Amino acid sequence: MSANPRLNKHIVEAIRGVVGDGVIALHAPSFEGNESSYLQRCLDSTFVSSVGAFVGDFEKSVAEFTGAKYAIAVVNGTAALHLALKLAGVKAREEVLVPALTFVATANAVSYCSATPHFVDSDENTLGINTTKLREYLKEKTVQNFGCCMNKATGNVIGALVPMHTFGNPVDLDGLLSISHDFNIPLVEDAAESLGSYYEGRHTGTFGSLGVLSFNGNKIITAGGGGMILTNDPHLARCAKHLSTTAKVPHKWDFLHDEIGYNYRLPNLNAALGLAQMEQLPEKIIAKRRLFTCYKDAFSKVDGIKLFTEPRNCRSNYWLQTLLLDAENENQRDDILRHTNDLGIMTRPAWQLLNKMKQYKNCPKMDLTEAENLTRRIINIPSSSFLDPASR
Repeated sequence: MSANPRLNKHIVEAIRGVVGDGVIALHAPSFEGNESSYLQRCLDSTFVSSVGAFVGDFEKSVAEFTGAKYAIAVVNGTAALHLALKLAGVKAREEVLVPALTFVATANAVSYCSATPHFVDSDENTLGINTTKLREYLKEKTVQNFGCCMNKATGNVIGALVPMHTFGNPVDLDGLLSISHDFNIPLVEDAAESLGSYYEGRHTGTFGSLGVLSFNGNKIITAGGGGMILTNDPHLARCAKHLSTTAKVPHKWDFLHDEIGYNYRLPNLNAALGLAQMEQLPEKIIAKRRLFTCYKDAFSKVDGIKLFTEPRNCRSNYWLQTLLLDAENENQRDDILRHTNDLGIMTRPAWQLLNKMKQYKNCPKMDLTEAENLTRRIINIPSSSFLDPASR
């Protein structure tokens, strides 16, 4: 299908009408609070590594905001998911159910456990795992054996189910919890993108036995990096902190390590930045939701495309505002991406489906028709919180 200059023009006009002229990043951080002050206090203390008061304060702030009983800070979201999977009991040669439509780190963390990603399909209503389709797939393809869910084709245990809240939009958690219970598969939430998002009034990342957050530079708030493990289980929380600190046994002077651990603890410098950003999180969420409202009005006048709206009974942080091309316009995606980026409007497609990557092409998978459909139609548009017209 040939390019449609009229659609390109209308998309650019809609975006520019909301965010203004000039080069517009897809998602950029803003530092408008106590960042400089806290960083200087951290430097003055000389405790710039993983020992320092800001780490504990940052953990407490995230736990209070999300409603999790425990929050354990680590160096990034991928490290958080790796540890969470280990703590959930994922072992070598097991399979872990993950959406094919997700960032590569979700599958990488599974591989760090010497386990195998098993790719599942998506749902256009949530952009996350299609729970109806997954339930039918597991009924057909798995069997229960001594309390474990096993893949009949490979003989491997299904060690965990990892939903990802795509672009900050909550997935069908009721459906996933039901699957987790009925098929004896531990649920570990990849909530890396959904800090500030809620499913039926409860914060994402707090539904499974463990959940993880990310504070990368492109997230709704940033610590310059960093991740967080959420759990309500005191034993899992203690193990997470122990393993993330090289499994070092507390001692005044000796170096005692009682198992293979990881150097994953978050530095105090990053925690100082993260704590200052947490203080601004409510305002950033409000600004992002106002930005969504402005975009919704602008794109209501553009035929052939729609703005993705948070799922029913959910409240999204709208981390990345998302356009969905109508099926008849999906072949226009790359031309739209090229045109907008040439004009300084940074837009991006969804990720390449993980089963298409050479390192994961031989992994088990279900029918991925909906994920394939979505990845041809998704375009993310500028989403920084300060782009909200009321914030400028």
